[in-house]
This record gives sequence, C-alpha cells and structure tokens, in this order.
Amino acid sequence: MIAIRPRDLALLIGITLIWGVNLITSKVGVAEIPPILFTFLRFLIVVLALAPVLRIHPGQMGTLTLAAMLTGALNFALNFAGLKRATNVSSVAIMTQLGVPFATLLSVAMLGEHVRWRRITGIALSFVGVVIIGFDPQIGDRWESVALVVASAFFGALGLIIVKKLHDFGPAELLGWTYLISLPPLLAVSLAIEHPSFDQLRGVSWQAWGALLFSALVASLIAHTGYYTLVQRYPVTSVAPLTTLSPVFSIVLGVFLLDDQLTSRILVGGACTLLGVLIITLRERRIVDTGT
Repeated sequence: MIAIRPRDLALLIGITLIWGVNLITSKVGVAEIPPILFTFLRFLIVVLALAPVLRIHPGQMGTLTLAAMLTGALNFALNFAGLKRATNVSSVAIMTQLGVPFATLLSVAMLGEHVRWRRITGIALSFVGVVIIGFDPQIGDRWESVALVVASAFFGALGLIIVKKLHDFGPAELLGWTYLISLPPLLAVSLAIEHPSFDQLRGVSWQAWGALLFSALVASLIAHTGYYTLVQRYPVTSVAPLTTLSPVFSIVLGVFLLDDQLTSRILVGGACTLLGVLIITLRERRIVDTGT
C-alpha cells in the first residue's frame, strides 16, 4: 500500500468529514422538502454544473442507464426516504456502510469472485451489527427506516457491480450521467407519491435550502471530485479504508447537533458493523496488493 502524503491525507479526512456532515444537513433538508423531491433537486443542480462534460458513449448507454438507476435514483431516494423517517441519524450512518458487504456478496454471485474466511467474518460482523441495532427500541419502532436504508445500500452496491462494466468515463462525467438519467423517474415518482406544490416549497426555510445546496455542491461536486482525484493519484486500497471515518463523524455530529441518543445496542452494533466493513476493506486491499 502506498503511503498518502500529509496534504492529501488531510484532503481525504476533509472529504469524509463533508460526507459525515452531509448526512446531518440532509436530515434537516428532508424534514421540510419531500425526500424524493430533495433527491431530484440535488441531482438537477449537479447536472446543470456538469452538463458540459457529458458525451454519448456508443454501445454503453444501456448499461449506463441501468447502473445510473441503481446507484442514483434508487440508492439516493431510498436513503433519503429512510433518513426522513429515522429518529436517530447515527443508525442511518452505520447502516449505509452495508454497501461494502453487499458489494462483496454480489461480486461472488455475479462476478464469480472467491472470498475466504476473513472477508466472510467481516460480512457476518457487518450484518450482526445491524441486527443488534435493529433490536434497539428507538430503532425497532422505525423499522421502515431501517428497511429503506438497507435497501438503498443493496441497490447502490448492485449498481457499482454494473458500473465495473463501463469504460472511458471520467468521474465527473459518470456522476453527471448518473444524475441526469435519474431525473425523469425521480420527478415522476415525486409527483405521483409526494404531490409537491409551489406553496409547500415557498414555506421551506433557508436552512433546508442551504442543506440542499450543501448536498449538491459540496458533498457531490467537491467531495466526490476530490475523492476520485485521490483514487487516480493513489491505489483505491490506500484510500478506501479511511472512508469508514464518515459514519463516525455523522455519529458524533448527530449526538451534539441533533441530540441523538447512543444506547449500548447502537454502540455495540455500530462497532460490529464498522469493524466488519474495515476487515472487508483491508482484506480486499491485501488481495489487490498481493494478487491473491
């Protein structure tokens, strides 16, 4: 594994902090803006910014559309819908990490990848942790939030497996296409289910609009672009393990800013899940580094 230079390490930690803060600010946003509409507006802002980099890739647009629907529309809409229903942001931060074990399991099922006992242990720990969290009374009473966030992690991981089939896409272009393709279904579902109105939007506070802009401009454009820049500069295996800091930042901020209650079940379950994710990530680093 290549050591990350101090300046780039500071950038990476800053990116994970942005993602951690984004979960908190998004909770503020979806409290006033319907979650699917919030997703649509976030994507629209990013698409307007990235439109100049988009170009047609013959022979790949069908695969791109499927990947975009999974990693974009389904992943984000389900996540924000679960976040809106959640009474504890910390639990959402932890459960979003299930994308890592889901991606490993889907790689086995769809790509024929082999996993050994260390990653199996990490996968088991990840899911055991979520089960422990689910038995916490304040989380169990919001089972629909848990189901939505877990489904979001699954569809996001499935989409990433399909993204691996794409080539010649820059990070910004892939992000722009993903969000652009997601716009029509998101708008259609929001109009059909949430029935948003201009009167409703006129009543949205500046804090919620600020949360939307932070989500689009800072978390999507700046943080994702910065992250992919680091991925191009260093092996993914040097960068990915530190992304587990993101839910830690969300948990700490949730306690101090949103008065989240960290019960023993959430602490134990969260530790199990994050440890499992770290084991999977570090083991995949070893596989890449040694070729075994």
